[in-house]
Amino acid sequence: MNLLIEHQCPQCGAPAVLKETDRVVWCEYCRVTSYLLQADFFRYMLPHSAPEDRELLFVPYWRFKGMIFSCLSDKIHHRFADISHQALGMPLFPVSLGLRSQAMKLRFVSPGTPGRFLKPAVSVKKVMRIFENRFNASFPDPPFHQAFIGETTSLIYAPFYVTDKICDGVLNRAISSAEIPPDFHPSDFQGGPPDWRTRFVPTLCPNCGWNLEGQPDALALTCQNCNSVWQSGKKGLKPLSFGQLSDDSIRDPAICLPFWKIRANISGVPLDSCADMIRLANLPKVVQEDEEALRFHFWIPGFKVRPQAFLNLARGVTLSQPRGELLPGLPDVPCCPVNLPPSEALQSMRVTLASFMKPRRMLLPSLQDMKITPERVLLVFVPFAGRPHEYVHPGFQVSVNKKMLELSGNL
Repeated sequence: MNLLIEHQCPQCGAPAVLKETDRVVWCEYCRVTSYLLQADFFRYMLPHSAPEDRELLFVPYWRFKGMIFSCLSDKIHHRFADISHQALGMPLFPVSLGLRSQAMKLRFVSPGTPGRFLKPAVSVKKVMRIFENRFNASFPDPPFHQAFIGETTSLIYAPFYVTDKICDGVLNRAISSAEIPPDFHPSDFQGGPPDWRTRFVPTLCPNCGWNLEGQPDALALTCQNCNSVWQSGKKGLKPLSFGQLSDDSIRDPAICLPFWKIRANISGVPLDSCADMIRLANLPKVVQEDEEALRFHFWIPGFKVRPQAFLNLARGVTLSQPRGELLPGLPDVPCCPVNLPPSEALQSMRVTLASFMKPRRMLLPSLQDMKITPERVLLVFVPFAGRPHEYVHPGFQVSVNKKMLELSGNL
C-alpha cells in the first residue's frame, strides 16, 4: 500500500495529494508538470492535533517497503515487506509506527515546519540488519545471501510532546501510564528545525526544451521530440543510455517492457560468455562455437512486479540472452514506465545468478563471496505480444499478467 502525501503545487500553491511512488506531479489548476528530486531519501511527517502551547518533538522512524529475497539451500524465499522502526533507539517511544503511515495522509518535511526534529541515532544500515534478523528467525538455517530489491526507504517523523508524561501528538494522549524518568531531558537529543527541501524541477527536455513524458511513478522520462531518455541526478535530470530490441519473433508487439542489460565481471565462478552460462545452468542444449565468444549479460526488469514474477522474468530473459539488434530511438508502441532504478537491478544480480546455477548445494555457499563488478548498464525496451490476460514473449518463455503490471504501482 502506498503512503498518501499532502503537498502544495510549487508553481501556484494549489493543494494536492500524491502517492509515495509519484515522481511526476501534474497540477490540475495551473497545468504545470514537475518532477520531484531528493538528494538522499524523502522525509515525511504525520499530522498532529497537539495543543498549540506545546513544543512538539518529532521522533524519526525508518520505513522500508520492498521485496526481500533470501537464498536458501533448497529454494529462493521471497516476500514483500512494509515495515518501520524507531531511529532513536529509545524505549520510551514506540518501536514502530504500526499502520499509521498507511492510514493517514503525510506531509513533506520542509524548512519552516514548526517543532523540533530529532536526529536519527540509529543508521538505516543497522535498522536493515534488525529487519534481516527478524525475517531470518523463521528459517532453519541462515540464508547464503539476502537482497532487498525495489525498496523505498524513507524517514517518517511522528509528533510527541511532554507534560508529566510523554504524549502522542496524533491521538493527543499519553503513550504510557508511567511517569517520565528523572534523567529524561528532550534537550539531550540532537535535533532542531528542519533544513531539508524537496526540489521540484520542470519536466522539460534539457536537450531540446520539449515536454518530457512519463507516468506518475516513472524514474525515467522520455522526449518524443529528440528521442532521448532522462533520469534524475543530484543536480537535475541527466541523460540515460538506452535502445530498443529488434525481435522478428514479435510481429505485432502490444507493449515494450524495460530491462536493464548489465555486463559484469564475476569472480569465483566462470561466467564470461554465453557458453559459460549454458554450462553453469546445465541447460539441455549443445554449446555452439559462437557462444564461446558472446559476452554474458544479466537482463533485469526495470519495472516493479511481485517478487516471484520479478525473479521469473530476470531468470527467463537472462537465460535466453537476447541477440537481436539494439536499435536507437524510442519504440512506436506503448512502454511500461521505468520505476526500478539501475542501482536496484545491480543488487538483484546475485539473486538472479542463484536462481539458475547448478549444482545449487555446491555453489550456494560461495555465492556471498563472489565478487560481481558491473562494467556497463544499458536500458533496453523489449517487445512483448499481447494476450487477453497477459503479455508474453514466446522466444524467452516468459509472461507477465496485465493486472499484476497495472497494480505494480502499489509495490
